[in-house]
Order: sequence, then structure tokens, then C-alpha cells
Amino acid sequence: MSRRVVRQSKFRHVFGQAAKADQAYEDIRVSKVTWDSAFCAVNPKFLAIIVEAGGGGAFIVLPLAKTGRVDKNYPLVTGHTGPVLDIDWCPHNDNVIASASDDTTVMVWQIPDYTPVRNITEPVITLEGHSKRVGILSWHPTARNVLLSAGGDNVIIIWNVGTGEALLSLDDIHPDVIHSVCWNSNGSLLATTCKDKTLRIIDPRKSQVVAERARPHEGARPLRAVFTADGKLLSTGFSRMSERQLALWDPNNFEEPVALQEMDTSNGVLLPFYDPDSSIVYLCGKGDSSIRYFEITDEPPFVHYLNTFSSKEPQRGMGFMPKRGLDVSKCEIARFYKLHERKCEPIVMTVPRKSDLFQDDLYPDTPGPEPALEADEWLSGQDAEPVLISLKEGYVPPKHRELRITKRNILDARPPAGPRRSQSASDSPLSQHTLETLQEEMKALRERVQAQEERITALENMLCELVEGTD
Repeated sequence: MSRRVVRQSKFRHVFGQAAKADQAYEDIRVSKVTWDSAFCAVNPKFLAIIVEAGGGGAFIVLPLAKTGRVDKNYPLVTGHTGPVLDIDWCPHNDNVIASASDDTTVMVWQIPDYTPVRNITEPVITLEGHSKRVGILSWHPTARNVLLSAGGDNVIIIWNVGTGEALLSLDDIHPDVIHSVCWNSNGSLLATTCKDKTLRIIDPRKSQVVAERARPHEGARPLRAVFTADGKLLSTGFSRMSERQLALWDPNNFEEPVALQEMDTSNGVLLPFYDPDSSIVYLCGKGDSSIRYFEITDEPPFVHYLNTFSSKEPQRGMGFMPKRGLDVSKCEIARFYKLHERKCEPIVMTVPRKSDLFQDDLYPDTPGPEPALEADEWLSGQDAEPVLISLKEGYVPPKHRELRITKRNILDARPPAGPRRSQSASDSPLSQHTLETLQEEMKALRERVQAQEERITALENMLCELVEGTD
């Protein structure tokens, strides 16, 4: 008798579980704008969600611990004059988030550790250079303050947020709308997908296409692509028969995919979330009610189906927690934040283990919050792998760090070529901007305290009158 050999993998039994009801975030009016971005961004300190807003675009930022019902008057981040289409937390500063909007601008915000008493309306800096809506944002994985934006004008701009300058503008590579952009692990290359159905690998500093593959998926619906840890590419798309597909590609040989998985027939674009530490890719379709996950290995068939997490409600968007934000004591290897119509629900992926000890095979050293390069070093041609940290003792987020904007001296330096820059009320140094904001907050708090004291005095007088009346 031949015995079937079961593939050895520590991730074969990964299972997903929705958090209990009291761990969800309720009463959030998730944005209804038609756009294929995740609508949600999360880091070890905050959860950010794009929400419905009258007269412009807004998103809400909640401390992770603030679960339960969210007050309808909870302060929002408002500043865009059109709908917000994408948001992304800075990987090197957990208090800094960028937002892209239909109003053609990118704004970078400093989020305080305390809960503000009113809407945050003043960004640290506004980046203007696109001529149409900006729908994609992605921070550089290893260089400080380097942010990529892609717009409906088919242009990719790479910014130095620390100075507000456009470092690079890739404006003649894509003939049509860009659907997705992804950095590789050290930020030396980009993978992009476009409405012209071509998957490209780009060296941004040379403004050069290194490799490309026309029609990696035959269907007409949008593609998505992400780099794997070893430099291969994972793409999601559709077959001619509208079947959803996952393909693994070797950029050195783009003729045929290394592996191709066909799934179901559905209209929802599959958003791939790749974890380089476990080499697992999670596929979340907008409008789906499930998350499929696959392990990527070096041996055939290279892409191994693991399981599907299913629920009843369809997802409007999805946030993916960085590894340093997970609970290692519970063997969490991934955590998603699933957007419903009116709430956000955490979903935890766990490897079952009997031991309570730290599982070092599940948690190799992972990228931490320290950048490996400065923006100028990266632009000059240097590359560096991410600075890694151990999760053995559990990750503790660093204290609040301000993003400082350094203006160039325009008297002895020529203006940078490329898109123009503009700054909002934060043209002054951020410390001054923060001081003014704090003074406003203190003034508002003092007024509230004074009103409360007056109310207490009035109540005490009423109480005295009542006591005297009874005597």
C-alpha cells in the first residue's frame, strides 16, 4: 500500500478567528467611494479608517485600545476638499500618516498620542504635484521620510516628506491608470500594474523598466502585484472566463508563471497581503466574506493552499497589522481589521501551539521602526535591508516622535526640478505648529473646566436652598 505523504509545514494548521463583539469598533461610517484601495491602515498604536464626510474627505484615527462604540462626534482628520482614496502609516514613525485624495493632493499628518478635542485640520505638509486624483500611497520600507504617490495622471512621484520636495517623477512609463504599486524589501525596485494589463518592474532612480510582462492574467479586470521576500512576484487577476487567479513569477524569466492557482468566479478585485516572515500571502476580495491564504515555498508546486477564513458579512476594506503589532504570547502570525458598513472587526490568524514559551520559529527578527537610510542616501544610489528587531520580549512602541520639516534655503539653492511643492499652515517649523495646536487645546479645556465649575457652583446653591427649605 502506498501512503500519501503529507507536506511538512508549521503553517498547515493556521486558523482565523474573529474577535469578540466587545473588541470591535462600532458605529463607524465607512466610506462608500468607489475605489479599490484597502480604506484602512493600522499600526501598533492606531487604527485609521476612511469615512463618509460631507464637504470633503476625512478619515478617523482611533487608538487600538478604543474598542466598542465610537462617539458620533469623535474628532476626524479633515483637510482634503475631495474624498480620501488611500491612507498609509509611516513605517518609521507610528504617529505619522499620509492621505491621498480626489482633490489631487497628498497630505502628511502628525497624530497626537492623546485624543484631540476637535477635528485635526492642519497637515504637517501638503504635497502638490499631481494633476488628477491621487489613489495610491506607499512609504519606502527602509529610507526615512520617502513617500511614493501614484495618480490618475499616470504619474508616480517619490517625495522627501522631510523637505516637501519631489525627489523623482516617473511620468512616461505608464500609458494608462496605475492600479497598484509595491516596493521590494529594500526599496530598490517597484512593481506596478496598470490598466494596459502590463506588470512592470521599475528601477525608480534610473526611471527605467527592468522587466515587464504583458497580460500576466488574460481577464479584463484590474491586476495587483506584490514582491516576495526572495524577489519573486505574486500577482492576482482574472482569467478569460473571469476566474480569479493567483500567480507566482520569476522576474528573470517572465515567459511563464512559476505557479498559477485558479480560484472562484467573482467580480471582486483580490487584495494580496504578503507576510515575508512566514512567506504566507492572504487574499482579501472587496465584497467577499472570506480570506484565503497560501504558503509560498521553494519546492513544487511553490504555492500551497492552506485554508479559508469565512464569515457572513462582506468586507468593504481591510487593514493588515505589521508584525511588530502582534501578540506573540498567543502565537498570532497575522491580524486583519475587516471593514463592514458600520464597524471594523479584528480577525486574528493563529498557529496552534501547546507551549506558552516564545516560538522563535514563528517569529524571526522582523523590520522595526528605525530607518536604515536617509532620503538623500537612497536617492544617491545606496540600498540597505530593513533594520530588524526581535519580538521575543514583545514589542513596545517608542514614545511620540515629531516629524520635522526642513525647508531648503532658497537664496543659495536652485529650486528642485519637477512638480511644485506647497505647504499649508505648517510652513513654520512643526514645533511651532504643535505649540499653537496645544495652546488651542488648553484654551478649549480651560473653557470647559470653567463651565463645569460654574455648573457645580449653581448646583451647590440649589442644594443649600433645598436644605434650608426643609429646615
